[in-house]
Amino acid sequence: MIEKVNPSHPDKVADRIAGAIVDLAYAKEENPKIAVEVLIGHGVCHAIIETTADLDRAEIINAVHRIAGVMDTDIVIVPQDKHLSDNQKDGVRCGDNGIFKGMPLTPEQKNLSRMAREIYEEYPYDGKYIADGNRFIVCQSNAPTDILRIKCPLTEVNPLGDWTGGTNVDTGATNRKLGSDMADSVTGGGLHGKDLSKADVSVNIYAFLKAQKIKEPVQLCCAIGDDTIDGKPYAEIVDIARQYIHSLGGFEKFAEWGLY
Repeated sequence: MIEKVNPSHPDKVADRIAGAIVDLAYAKEENPKIAVEVLIGHGVCHAIIETTADLDRAEIINAVHRIAGVMDTDIVIVPQDKHLSDNQKDGVRCGDNGIFKGMPLTPEQKNLSRMAREIYEEYPYDGKYIADGNRFIVCQSNAPTDILRIKCPLTEVNPLGDWTGGTNVDTGATNRKLGSDMADSVTGGGLHGKDLSKADVSVNIYAFLKAQKIKEPVQLCCAIGDDTIDGKPYAEIVDIARQYIHSLGGFEKFAEWGLY
């Protein structure tokens, strides 16, 4: 049983904005330290940003408007805590405590992800999709239910009929859809709105990728300041995650669908 939401779901809109802000930090610094929380809904976007990077408030507002449409913005930018930033000054080390479990994707999960992307390509609006054995449920906003039922004949489509979604109907918050982003994988933190020194980003990506490779669960834990994880230098874990993020096109693109 698995749920997938698309990039226009309000929670994913919040993730995408957080990712775009992290992208801005990486455009300013090679290895910024940043943590972003976004709450969005009903014409207002609130963002709290802790960072070492000198961010341009106008660029942040432009990113919000590009992703979510023109709305009021409440942007708070503060320096990241000095102790957190200083733990990286003598080399790349784990930036936080955490537990992580990467899991191989099942055929059901891969199929649902593919189906969600296909529907979203035609209807780029708020949507949620569920697979439970032979049961597939599609809730897609701003799409004619009758036509969707013809396109997806073996699927339960919009059980209550046509509907309108988005941030003017519901609120979105960063990292609230980790089940959609990670399938059966488990984390004690969140994937989005953080730099690569944070284990919530790099170790989650590493554990997930390794699980796909070896086709077995990968369970890891770390403490802030650790310089090795899974027998590898933490710097190597960060580099693997950096390459993965780069292959997707950045943190904003990563936030669209998560890890699969």
